[in-house]
Amino acid sequence: MNAPLTSPIRPAILQGFPIVDADTHVTERHDLWTSRAPSRFRDRVPQVKTVDGKQIWTIDGDKSMGTAAPSSTIRKDGSKAGGAEFLGFGIDDVLPASYDVKARVAYMDSTGVAAQIAYPNVLGFGGQKAMLVDPELRLVSTRIFNDAMAEMQAESGDRIFPMALAPWWDVKEAMAEIERCHGMGLRGVNTNSEPHTAAGVPDMGDDYWTPFWEMCSDLSMPINFHIGASDESMSWWSSGSWPSHTPDQWMAYGSTLLYVSNARVLTNIILSRFLERFPRLKIVSVESGVGWLPFLLEALEYQMQEARIPFDMRPIDLFRRQIYGCCWFEKRDIVETGRALGIDNILFETDFPHPTCLYPDVLAHAADSAANFTPDERSKVFGGNAIKLYNLPAEKWGL
Repeated sequence: MNAPLTSPIRPAILQGFPIVDADTHVTERHDLWTSRAPSRFRDRVPQVKTVDGKQIWTIDGDKSMGTAAPSSTIRKDGSKAGGAEFLGFGIDDVLPASYDVKARVAYMDSTGVAAQIAYPNVLGFGGQKAMLVDPELRLVSTRIFNDAMAEMQAESGDRIFPMALAPWWDVKEAMAEIERCHGMGLRGVNTNSEPHTAAGVPDMGDDYWTPFWEMCSDLSMPINFHIGASDESMSWWSSGSWPSHTPDQWMAYGSTLLYVSNARVLTNIILSRFLERFPRLKIVSVESGVGWLPFLLEALEYQMQEARIPFDMRPIDLFRRQIYGCCWFEKRDIVETGRALGIDNILFETDFPHPTCLYPDVLAHAADSAANFTPDERSKVFGGNAIKLYNLPAEKWGL
């Protein structure tokens, strides 16, 4: 199950090295939790029920987590829906590669992608919807999801690498679960960018989290901040657009500005200075683009100087040592932006199968800008950086 480094599917400029898609999503099967739950939790774990004629995801029997839309914009026939149309889809309406491992690997082969990093949907990108229920059920639901993701990784032949959910409401539970996930072969942590807002725990700059950062550093488990991974960022998206907008305008508004949540969390992280104490700890800003990052880092450095805040490393130097950004649609100035931030810190993604994903010509969109990178830069941005960051099995591609 090793994707070739050279394929007629790929544009000529992207031949000769493994391509890693650093942000994709798993459409959870309706039985993901019920098929794995202990009997006393089977009626309480996340599952799909029909309420008032609509299918919704529920937890703890009757608590709604939203519609059972599969968060896939790719129809079963392979065509791509536009705007908010996908919100009306059921799982049987979408491309099987959205939820089926074998179909996903076949899709990857058909697009020339060697490996994917994968993120969840149902519990929220950061697992925040588990906060609707008691800690025991939260933990069971989180552990079942991670078990399912370890199974997916194995079934894919180490081609799909899901990030682990952490029980952010308790640092000891978080440490135990991530250590368990590392033991199962998972390669990184999927985070909620504001876990303290829902869990009532100290923010991530507090010493409360120090043992967690230390453990993730020692295990080489990157911390991935996916946009929309907290109630605060999602409610901001929902309430920020003008009421006169159509559903399609609302989608465009949210998809354009949701990166702001990651601008906030990266600013807080740099100001907190915990990365300086853990120089091997890696942070990833996922599905947020990279064009805004040079401005943010320059603005933060200026404001820190103006506020007389001491720092041992300039924000741009800290970024180059420990922080990564993901890009997919950007063409204008992407080469200059990558070089300004550090080529080693840029990851390519497609966001498959979400509404903003690169589809169907996954690599064709990137080919023009890729041509302006040097060969070494291309191999890093489109695969090598992710292989190194997530400790992917380079031997699969003869590296």
